[in-house]
Amino acid sequence: MERATLARPYAEAVAKLAAGANAWGVWSERLALLALVAGDGQIQDLAGNPAVPASRVAELMLAVCAGRLGDEGENLVRLLAENKRLGLMDEIVTQFEALKAAQEGELSAHVTSAYPLDDMQMAGLVARLEAKFGRRITASQSVDGDLIGGVVIQVGDEVMDASVRGGLENLAVTLKA
Repeated sequence: MERATLARPYAEAVAKLAAGANAWGVWSERLALLALVAGDGQIQDLAGNPAVPASRVAELMLAVCAGRLGDEGENLVRLLAENKRLGLMDEIVTQFEALKAAQEGELSAHVTSAYPLDDMQMAGLVARLEAKFGRRITASQSVDGDLIGGVVIQVGDEVMDASVRGGLENLAVTLKA
């Protein structure tokens, strides 16, 4: 099974807890801490060792977290350890943060450009995206020299290709038709 599919029920359950208590920020911090601890090499070795009981791995993680998880967070650790799902913490965090962003009316955008965009260019692009989508946008960027020029913007499932490469590909399709 795919990691995203396995992580989804846990992320959705935590999101329900966060929504019910209006504690999205608290849960973001808890999950970030859990991802950090679960990502430790020694914890991963213990969790993957069939000779170490799941309850021992959970207790060790809880000791490292030193009471910063609350009762519900501690229950989550025990559940993940028991079901051998501690390795999914990064994916659980990613899905939870996406649910949190949707709840807060925020969209994530990824901008790929031929050359790095400076802060002013990114700010202008984000402002136009916010106007288009009517929601707050959090943008990240990467560089792909194969674009030749322009940008490719991905917001959710929507992809806007304003690159030279994309324009040339469209022209080629038109000429072949």
